[in-house]
Amino acid sequence: MRDFLNENFLLYNPTAINLYHTYAKHLPIIDYHCHIKQNEIYENKQFNNITEIWLQEDHYKWRLMRCCGVPEHLITGNASSYDKFLAWAGVVPKLIGNPLHHWTHLELQRYFDIYDLLNLDTAPKIWDITQKKLTNGKFKVQDILLKSNIEFICTTDDPIDDLNIHQKLKDSCTIAKIMPAWRPDKAIKIAHPNFNHWRLKLSQLVDFAVDSYAKLLQALIIRMDFFQANGCTISDHALDYVPYLRASNEQLELIFAKASHNQPITLNEEQQYRTELLLFLGEQYHKRDWVMQLHLNAARDNNTYKFNQLGSDTGFDTINDNNIQYQLSNLLNALELKQSLPKTILYSLNPRDNIVISALINCFQGENISGKMQFGAAWWFNDHKDGIETQLQDLANVGVLSNFIGMLTDSRSFLSYTRHEYFRRILCNFIGTLVENGEYPNDHKMLAQIVENICYYNAKAYFKI
Repeated sequence: MRDFLNENFLLYNPTAINLYHTYAKHLPIIDYHCHIKQNEIYENKQFNNITEIWLQEDHYKWRLMRCCGVPEHLITGNASSYDKFLAWAGVVPKLIGNPLHHWTHLELQRYFDIYDLLNLDTAPKIWDITQKKLTNGKFKVQDILLKSNIEFICTTDDPIDDLNIHQKLKDSCTIAKIMPAWRPDKAIKIAHPNFNHWRLKLSQLVDFAVDSYAKLLQALIIRMDFFQANGCTISDHALDYVPYLRASNEQLELIFAKASHNQPITLNEEQQYRTELLLFLGEQYHKRDWVMQLHLNAARDNNTYKFNQLGSDTGFDTINDNNIQYQLSNLLNALELKQSLPKTILYSLNPRDNIVISALINCFQGENISGKMQFGAAWWFNDHKDGIETQLQDLANVGVLSNFIGMLTDSRSFLSYTRHEYFRRILCNFIGTLVENGEYPNDHKMLAQIVENICYYNAKAYFKI
């Protein structure tokens, strides 16, 4: 029997152990998609206790606490930080097979040198140790980035963000390169109740009324120019479904006018608008040599009662089951016909889509660009051991795993960089198992190159870091 979470955690054969400890373990981290707050990097924030850094905005943990009957005041409410920590400590031992059990203890080990298991008995001791470390002045945000070996972080930024903090970080942060990513979801969601509120803010920013579809495109170009001047090379879209329904400019103007006057938008009109705007943006990304990320098939804010109480991103999202192949293929094809398909990363929250994406990307790969089209890392409800292994296997089965650009955190927590370690261990074990089973040659030079590229060098080249 193995000890829990020892140095060879998730590494089950000699080849895997060698690949991880020799080649993967010490590589820098390129975190090309996350939701951390860049102002906390600039301010070099010091957290007062582990609840602040661990539980304050972590809807992964909040969901599991609710599953165990923890009252809401101990999750998102006004309970003390210590009581919230105790509530989480009481849940952790129950999480057998869940990645949160692994991540929790990896973070305690890597950042706090705590090898005790978290439970209600050990919680007071762990609280004291972590609080002393967090408040000693040597464990601020930039200290965490340095300890985590972070080279590059890409945040998530709305087109109307002023990027003031990014401008300051460019001159002040020497720990890592911090760059914005363009996330125009609010421009895409024309039927959302807050669309006009966002549109008016955009109008103020570009100093003209965004009162037509043509003006919207003009305003978005201005903002993309601004983002590019501030180092942006990556875009990102959250799509609950993939639209593909074409429309003329005249139709788009009518749809935009309806939305501007708070008139209801039909589903067909929404699909037409989303399709044409995505195609416009895709052409712009290609022109600017930006990477396009599409996050697909999330069903958000399912519990209306809780949404009305707590708002979005509080743990009430799930996996959507829309079919994606027809619309996604046509969307990519429309861009390809104009020779305007940018480098693209596709993610789906539904693991059913894995093989669809793995096969589809091969239809649109580009000349002289290795791995132009990417099947992105196992995302959100899939970034557990089985999900990561399945993504690797599906990509390897029908594509070129060696071209994969690897892991990201997609997190709001500065302690979540252990997810890269988690991924690297699983990757090395996946490859090591193929070798040990005689399914791939025991060529250490080639194996080292594959592992290092997936963990680091492919992303570095892909994003031109």
